[in-house]
Amino acid sequence: MRLTEALIAHATDLRYEDLPAEAIAATRVFVMDSVAVGLSATGPQVPLARTVREAATAVGEGRQARAWGSGEWLPAAGAAMINGYLVHAQEFDCVHMPAVVHPMAVILSALIAAAEQRGNAEGVPVDGRAFVTAINVAVDVATLLGISGRAPMRFFRPAMCGALGAAAGIAHMHDADADTVRRMLGLTYSHLSGTMQAHVEGSPTLALQVALGSRAVLTCWELARRGFPAPEDMLEGQFGYLPLFEGTWDTAPSLAALARRESQIQQVSHKVFPTGGAAHAAQDMLMELCEHEGLAPDDIDSIELQAPPLVHRLVARPWQDGMATSYARLCLPYLLATVMLEGRVGLDAYAPEKLTDRRRADIASRVRVVPNDCVDPNALVPQSMVVATRDGRRLHAHRDAAIGSPQRPLTRARQLDKFNHCLDHAARPLDAQRRQALLSLLDRLEALDDVRDLVDLLIIETP
Repeated sequence: MRLTEALIAHATDLRYEDLPAEAIAATRVFVMDSVAVGLSATGPQVPLARTVREAATAVGEGRQARAWGSGEWLPAAGAAMINGYLVHAQEFDCVHMPAVVHPMAVILSALIAAAEQRGNAEGVPVDGRAFVTAINVAVDVATLLGISGRAPMRFFRPAMCGALGAAAGIAHMHDADADTVRRMLGLTYSHLSGTMQAHVEGSPTLALQVALGSRAVLTCWELARRGFPAPEDMLEGQFGYLPLFEGTWDTAPSLAALARRESQIQQVSHKVFPTGGAAHAAQDMLMELCEHEGLAPDDIDSIELQAPPLVHRLVARPWQDGMATSYARLCLPYLLATVMLEGRVGLDAYAPEKLTDRRRADIASRVRVVPNDCVDPNALVPQSMVVATRDGRRLHAHRDAAIGSPQRPLTRARQLDKFNHCLDHAARPLDAQRRQALLSLLDRLEALDDVRDLVDLLIIETP
């Protein structure tokens, strides 16, 4: 069986009863993580979120779904666009490292909007079990496409694979048959956009590509459900996703994972820092060396990171005076300088005065990234670090897995630390009672009677 037919069958046939308990638990965890990250972007540190919200409102009015934070009613596509931007705007959303896909940004924003639309416009509430199953379908499709790629990324997988995954998830949520799933994937494929140019430039358009993917999925569902014809061989055809966007691909590992019924949400990693995922291992190693060796900024002569070529490509960009926050999040020299000065990188690490801080710039000038002998174009590990001190020491650290990955998972306490850190930065920080109500609901996600009850708790401003 080709991957196209295997994924369509998976999206058609998967049932809640098929999910292992570990996959259901992971779904709860990463929904919790993603909505908190999204709410954190409603605060003043992400001013472009207002621009996205105003644009989405300007091109359509309706009462199908709500923007998180503000609670504004919009057509489902507009709400998905806003919420997708919120989730990815700060590089703090979870990532499937082997696929190099942020699976929840497009998927969660699109599926929640679709669930609200189904409840409000069709009078059919989407319950927790259906929602959890649809998320698993979507994450499986998005990440199995991602791991099939074998060439360095030219197109932005989080937006593109995320949209194709969300397409399958929305179709599943509506109990679509195989023909409708295929049509939905074909129409969504025809609507894909998003290249790595925004990443190269460190542009906030990177998160907008996620937002546009989220919007596209809802638009395509309205066409697919009404029977609009679509390309049928959208993944493996002559100009399908894999040959056109990936260029070089191998579907055998993905087919094997499907045959083993492996749940991909169990392979998703937390973002522990609001930075590019490629920079996580390096920040973790430097934090460890600082703690164990008592290093101060003036002790450092040089920091050398030895990492796979993808790490160099994604985050080895140089310091720039007055750089944009979106650039700084992907600038490893800036991030390691911040670790040296502040102990870690948090949501408050990108204040304007920090982006022009000369002491930070000086530390950043001592950072060098060199490729190691890894040949996998999608690999982010292994990474090694050598810190040379001014008193002649050479300190070493190594990571075969990044912090927050399934190999080095966060404890519940650390998950909650991140949850609360995010909510502290929302447009209106949630009080203790509201936080506990949200957390209690998320901890019993599969028992929800209606996904709209979750959205009620994500409205933190007066519409």
